Amino acid sequence: MRADDAGFIPALRFNRLTPLFDYVAAVAVRDRAIKRRVLAWARITGGDDVLDIGCGTGTLAVAAARAAQGATLTGLDADPSILARARKRAVAAGVEIAFDEGSSTQLPYVDASFDVVLSTLVFHHLADEAKRQTAAEILRVLRPSGLVVIADLGRPHDPLMRAAVLVTVQLLDGVATTALNVRGELPDVLAGAGLPEVRVRERLRTPTGTYEILTAAPRPRSCPSQQ
Repeated sequence: MRADDAGFIPALRFNRLTPLFDYVAAVAVRDRAIKRRVLAWARITGGDDVLDIGCGTGTLAVAAARAAQGATLTGLDADPSILARARKRAVAAGVEIAFDEGSSTQLPYVDASFDVVLSTLVFHHLADEAKRQTAAEILRVLRPSGLVVIADLGRPHDPLMRAAVLVTVQLLDGVATTALNVRGELPDVLAGAGLPEVRVRERLRTPTGTYEILTAAPRPRSCPSQQ
């Protein structure tokens, strides 16, 4: 993930670890469960234009394309090697998804391009200013009736979750880039960028700490059932 224009950080920090990304995410972050809940809150329908920021290997975008036939899916990531894996995954799944290389702080799309913007496990990789720039870019490309669903590192439930994040995510990604998330301030960043009705919808325990599912600017939809 590109934290800012000055640097590039692969998904697991080192390029040689990229082939292990899906396995590590599944075990360490409950990635499949988190993405199921993101899609439940997004409630994508046919005809929606959907952007997945920091799409990684394309697991969320492919799942969205399968769940909502007729929706137009776009995935964006700064890592060309991981995008190559995403394109292969989409082909194997028989779904059409546009995968673009680019930075979350300068989204390569015109204003009001998308009905739904998704992001999973991206913001905690970004420096604080890049977090704010990314939130502002999300607002810019979101249509007035649009919806944002974000899943990312959040405020720990308790001392056990605080210890878990300290010895895993913060050890790998650094305290400086993750501290804002761990303090529970990501909703404030989104609201500060102008996204309305920012809410923490769910908080999930994982082996690497607490992760939260956030929504912003929701269009009228019924709440998903807990699974």
